[in-house]
Amino acid sequence: MKDYGSARASAETVPVANSSDVVSARQMVRTLAQRGGLTLVHQTKLVTAASELGRNMLVHGGGGVVRAATVVDGARSGVFVEFQDQGPGIADIELALTDGWTSGNGMGLGLSGAKRLVDEFSIDSGPGGTTVRIVKWGR
Repeated sequence: MKDYGSARASAETVPVANSSDVVSARQMVRTLAQRGGLTLVHQTKLVTAASELGRNMLVHGGGGVVRAATVVDGARSGVFVEFQDQGPGIADIELALTDGWTSGNGMGLGLSGAKRLVDEFSIDSGPGGTTVRIVKWGR
């Protein structure tokens, strides 16, 4: 994934400590997707991925921070979103990205489903926490 350091520096931020914060983060992402000119279909995909990743961050990472910003790369524009927690980390990222695998009572489509909904996806995880970065391009 491209380095979106400048997007992170200017990103809007929502701390996530409870389920209403996940809703606030989702609303922030939707607003940026609209502002960034994403089609309704792309907005829906991005917001769905953000909702799932925000919920995962809360449930498995104990909460964290969501940062989001519009990004431009040549003629295309999109939205960058970063989810960062300080939880226990994901022991086996490859397994966690497998459809049907779940660490709880879910359907096992969280990370893998979110990955399919966006254009760029990266995940870094260890004992100090997990960071997931996604980008959805509009044009």
